[in-house]
Amino acid sequence: MCAGLNILKIVSFQAQRRYFSQKTKGYLFSMNKAYLRQCDDGQHFEFTFEYKQEEPTVKRVFNFSRKLSEDVDTFLTRVSSSVEKVVSKKKKRKKSPEVPTESSPSIETLLVQDNIEIPRSNVCGDIFLPHTKLVLCINEKKYNIVVNSPWIESLELPDSIIADFPVYPIKLETQFTNKELSEFLWYKSTDKTNWTQVGNDYIYIPNNSDINHYLKLTCTPKNEDSDGPIVESVSSCQIQAGPGECPFQRRHAFTKQRATGKEFRVMTYNLLANLYCDSDYTREVLFPYCPPYALNINYRKQLFMKEIIGYNSDIICLQEVDKKVFTYDLEPTLSHYNYSGSLTLKGNEVAEGLAFFYNNQRFVHLDYEKFVFSERLDKEPVFADICNKISENSKLLDRIKARSTTLQVNVLGSLEHDEILLVANIHLYFHPDSDHIRLIHGCLAIKYLENMAAKLRERYLGKRVSLIFCGDFNSVPSCGIYKLFTSGFVPGNFVDYSSNEEEKIENIDVHQSFKLGSACGTPKYTNFTVLFADCLDYIYYDKSSLEVRQVVPLPSDEELMQNSAIPSVVFPSDHIALVSDLKWIEN
Repeated sequence: MCAGLNILKIVSFQAQRRYFSQKTKGYLFSMNKAYLRQCDDGQHFEFTFEYKQEEPTVKRVFNFSRKLSEDVDTFLTRVSSSVEKVVSKKKKRKKSPEVPTESSPSIETLLVQDNIEIPRSNVCGDIFLPHTKLVLCINEKKYNIVVNSPWIESLELPDSIIADFPVYPIKLETQFTNKELSEFLWYKSTDKTNWTQVGNDYIYIPNNSDINHYLKLTCTPKNEDSDGPIVESVSSCQIQAGPGECPFQRRHAFTKQRATGKEFRVMTYNLLANLYCDSDYTREVLFPYCPPYALNINYRKQLFMKEIIGYNSDIICLQEVDKKVFTYDLEPTLSHYNYSGSLTLKGNEVAEGLAFFYNNQRFVHLDYEKFVFSERLDKEPVFADICNKISENSKLLDRIKARSTTLQVNVLGSLEHDEILLVANIHLYFHPDSDHIRLIHGCLAIKYLENMAAKLRERYLGKRVSLIFCGDFNSVPSCGIYKLFTSGFVPGNFVDYSSNEEEKIENIDVHQSFKLGSACGTPKYTNFTVLFADCLDYIYYDKSSLEVRQVVPLPSDEELMQNSAIPSVVFPSDHIALVSDLKWIEN
């Protein structure tokens, strides 16, 4: 749907829940062009042009949203009346109250094609077509009408910019535009008047000499056929000094080069969703040791974007990803580095979920599944035995049905080898009394993936199918999930099933056929806060077809405790990213 366009657009900081700050967007129009955009609904069009005259002085951008079904006469009459109204107001302001105002000459408008006036009875939708050369005449002024020109609807810069960390438009909404062909120019200034160009890419990394400067970004939208009007946005904040070297930058020393050949790099990372972080309880109880500004998503995302980019991973599995962070930060920025990705929201109502990205220079995307356990529990034949056991305890069944826990599954094909990767991503329920819930979800997930792997082997005959299962399992190595995944079996009397006596489940022996290992082993910590610290995150891999070639070292205890715990000014999350290089072994 098309929306009304303002030439100077102010976005309310409060209205956007402190995600976007106040920004000003300005268009730089070509004087002899009018821009027409057909709306997605197929019923409306938007029309924009800049009108200038010297006496009286008028400089005004006009925006119209009209129906394609209306005739040319109705459209031109509206254009004439709008221009005439502005000109008349200017004339009245110039005249003193005692001097009679001369009647303004009427504004005459017409549409011309090949120097022939188009009949005013014609329907707009029949003439406003791509590649049709039309001219709008307003008195002596002529505007070449560009249909479906590249167009920027919104361009905004962040309200927190720190030196040595990537900055990019936090909001770039376009029509008929190829971002890869478009031109981005960055400028800096101390007074917002005199500007010096400093960059010419979608992303700019300020250096220390940029501190205390404002940034301006100009974008020329382009597609394969034409350019659109330039749009500029000026930051509301100055560039600030960064926090110094972050521990993840030392980890980047192990990932300067991308994996090649039969090796590929996998990362899993819980980003700490702003949905759960932006509250007094979080600031005062969970993370009181972290300064409020460092908990703010506009600060944290600068850190985790730099961290993620620097690992040069081929496969990225993320948890606790805010929908806005995916839409305005992760997806547009990582696409610049040849990643393709998707977001899977938990359940159907929560505004955070699981994000998956892959290097599209090395893999092709073959399939995708979103699996919400509460919705599929009694619908999948492979779950029949487990479902029957769960149904024996009504309280347990109700609690499982109430959870929004979701499994994200993606299937990738290697562009270099006859290999298929079945990549699963999950974030399991956190509650301390819920080892049984987590184990049941782990059992359901692995049985579902077992079944899916079998189907993939039938579909892709001659190709090997390997499982990679990433996530925040909220489960320590002594719990049942690790036992089930790495040994292939968990007995029905395992202690996890009794973590809540009222929801206890018995005699539910579960086997699974994958030979899985934990690529990063069982680190001392993958989650580190004052209230809790342990190993909760894993990259499980198929040992029958893959081997570990590198594990990127985790931060030391001293680094984690430098600011009491994490998150902190140098750690953007309460979790630590796990990164490992895997290699296909000889088949």
